[in-house]
Amino acid sequence: MTRGGGRGQTSRLDESDVRVRPGRGTRPRSKRRPEHADATPAMVVGVDRGRWTCAPDEDPERRVVAMRARELGRTPVVVGDRVGLVGDVSGGDDSLARIVRVADRSSVLRRTADDTDPYERVVVANASHLVIVTSLADPPPRTGFVDRALVAAYAGGLEPVLCLTKADLADPEPFAAQYAELDLPRVVTRAGEDPAALREVVADRVTALVGHSGVGKSTLVNQLVPDADRAVGEVSGVGKGRHTSTSAVALALPGARGWVVDTPGVRSFGLAHIAPDDVVAAFGDLAAAIEECPRGCGHLGPPADPECALDGEVAAGRLSPARLEALRRVLEALRTPAWET
Repeated sequence: MTRGGGRGQTSRLDESDVRVRPGRGTRPRSKRRPEHADATPAMVVGVDRGRWTCAPDEDPERRVVAMRARELGRTPVVVGDRVGLVGDVSGGDDSLARIVRVADRSSVLRRTADDTDPYERVVVANASHLVIVTSLADPPPRTGFVDRALVAAYAGGLEPVLCLTKADLADPEPFAAQYAELDLPRVVTRAGEDPAALREVVADRVTALVGHSGVGKSTLVNQLVPDADRAVGEVSGVGKGRHTSTSAVALALPGARGWVVDTPGVRSFGLAHIAPDDVVAAFGDLAAAIEECPRGCGHLGPPADPECALDGEVAAGRLSPARLEALRRVLEALRTPAWET
C-alpha cells in the first residue's frame, strides 16, 4: 500500500504505521481463582447490612467482622454458614476480613414472605434441630404455626422439637397429643424453673429457635445463654449497630457447648417453595410408598387425592391410621394461607 507524499512522492506503508486502539481490560480473563488454602474456618453468627460477624473455630469467643469477597459474587451467606476467612481475622476495632469460601450446607431453614412469593429466603444454615416454641396459655397455642414450622423443618433437613411453655397455666397433654403419632420430641417448661430438658436438647449442636411473640422464647434464650443481651450487642455491633427484628443471631452456649440461633423475625412461614413430597420424604417409613402416587399427589387422601398410595399402606396394615391422620394434618399447612396461622 502506498500513500501520497510531498511533490508527488509516494512511500510504502508497513505494520508500524497501523495504530490499534486498545480495548477495555487488556488483561486476559481467567476463571481460575485463588484456592485460599490457609483460610481460617469460621461460622457466621450475625448479618447486618453487607457485613458478616463470624466466630473462628480456633477461638469461638472472638468476633471477626467480614465482607464477602468479590469472587463470590452474590453468593448468599447466612447465619450458621461455614465459611473460610482471609485478611485481618484479629477481631480488633476497625478490622475487616474477607469471606472467600462458603461450605455446602447440611440443612436449611427457609421461608417465603407468604405463600404466593416465589422468592425463598434461607434464615439459618446447618442447624441440626429446630425448636418450635409455643405457649399453652396466654397466648393460647397456635396449631397452624406449629404445623407450618414442622413442614419447614422436615423439608429443610432439621429435626423438629416441640417446646411447650407455661405448663404451670395449662395441661400440655391435650395439645401434645396431636403430634404423638409423628414421633415428635417434646420438652415442657414452667415459669420460674430451669429448662433442664431443653438444655439437653441444644447441647453440643447448632439449634434454631422459632416462636410467636409472647410465648416465652426470649426467656428461654436468656436462661440458656445468661449473657445473651451482651452477646447480641457484640454481634449487632456492625454497620449501624443494631440487631433488627428480621435477622437471626447465633449465641454461644456457656462452655462452648454449641450454639442457639435466635430467629426473632420468623413469625410465620410462607411455604411457596415446598412441595408435599418434600415433607413426606422426611419420614423414612413413608418415603418409598409415595413413589406409587400419581404425579401431583398432595397426599391428603380422598376427595383431593383419591389415589394416594398412603391409603394403600393403611389398608395393608403397614401404616397406622392415626399416624397418617397426623401427617395429613401437617400437610394441610401447605393449603392454609400463612395469614390464617
